[in-house]
Amino acid sequence: MNRDRNLEMLAWMAGGVVLGAVVALLLAPDAGSRTRQKLMEQAGEGGRSLLGSSQDILTKGRELFEQGREIAEDTAKLLEKISRIAEKKVEDRF
Repeated sequence: MNRDRNLEMLAWMAGGVVLGAVVALLLAPDAGSRTRQKLMEQAGEGGRSLLGSSQDILTKGRELFEQGREIAEDTAKLLEKISRIAEKKVEDRF
């Protein structure tokens, strides 16, 4: 569910970059070559920003996966101890 939300957020961000480039092109006060240069620079900045955001999301996802794995391992160990204690109690009664 969070993955879908993150992908949606990235799609909106990419759409915003494209829309911003189109608006800049239409409202550009500079000559065409200079405007294209500015657009290329802004597109590069947008791409780097998008790449940085996706890398941050990927890093956070890996961290959360690792935390989940550790919690699962700890829970499995705890359940194993509880099982041994329960077996011992049953053996002691019979």
